[in-house]
Amino acid sequence: MATPPIATPDVSSTWSPREQRYSLLQRCRSLYHGLWFRLSEWIRWSRRPYHETPIGCLSGLASWQITRIDELREHYQVCFESHYGQHTALANYAYLDLLDRASTIAKQPIPQGIAVTDVGCANFWYARALQAFFRPATLTGVDVEGFRLYPTGYSRYDAARGYIVQLPHTSFVVANYCEMESRADVITAWYPFVTPSPVLAWRLPLRVFSPERLFERIARNLTAHGLFFMVNQGIEEAAIAATYCRRAGLRFIDQWVHSQPLRARPHPPVASWWTT
Repeated sequence: MATPPIATPDVSSTWSPREQRYSLLQRCRSLYHGLWFRLSEWIRWSRRPYHETPIGCLSGLASWQITRIDELREHYQVCFESHYGQHTALANYAYLDLLDRASTIAKQPIPQGIAVTDVGCANFWYARALQAFFRPATLTGVDVEGFRLYPTGYSRYDAARGYIVQLPHTSFVVANYCEMESRADVITAWYPFVTPSPVLAWRLPLRVFSPERLFERIARNLTAHGLFFMVNQGIEEAAIAATYCRRAGLRFIDQWVHSQPLRARPHPPVASWWTT
């Protein structure tokens, strides 16, 4: 049986997305990040696809992590450590674990062979986990910043190309999703920006922060009876995100809080399913 979206009285009853005001410090940081953002998009630096050196065998894991990863390997026929280093491999297992548990507990059937779009995918390092879970006909990762330069000399675009090069019918698109017309049967969003602080923490200008437009576009791009899967950091952020979902016309299905994720996080991941 579906439970209501997580909400706390001080968030759901008094907070309004339209009341956001930025401090002088936030505006200054935004201007600084905006300069670098525009510069990277103007230069569009790219070398060649970046590939991680596979770790081969994960190490330093607790017994419960090993047990759960073995279950995921067997059920989904995956071996992320054959493709990635320790950090990325474990993170892919963590995302797959969350998808698996959230769908099982919510008793949410997942259609196969459909169009899946992931919003705010960064360099799409977890595309392989989404492929394993959804088995999509097409998988598209979208991010507003595509050419951030890493200390390695590779750009985000280079990294994304490396992560998806072996995956069928998978693409990486540099675009503002708020302006995209792209229908999908399933849309996913992992820790979308619903407050300004994480935007600045990720060194992005506040002009790309438009959660109302984002969720309205998600609702518009979902096919009839399509599914929107969202993960938020903690119950307070989940409550704010739920407010945006409802205002965009999305209908709540179910939610689940992961109390023991495979990869530790500062706040428990809150997964929720929505539809049109």
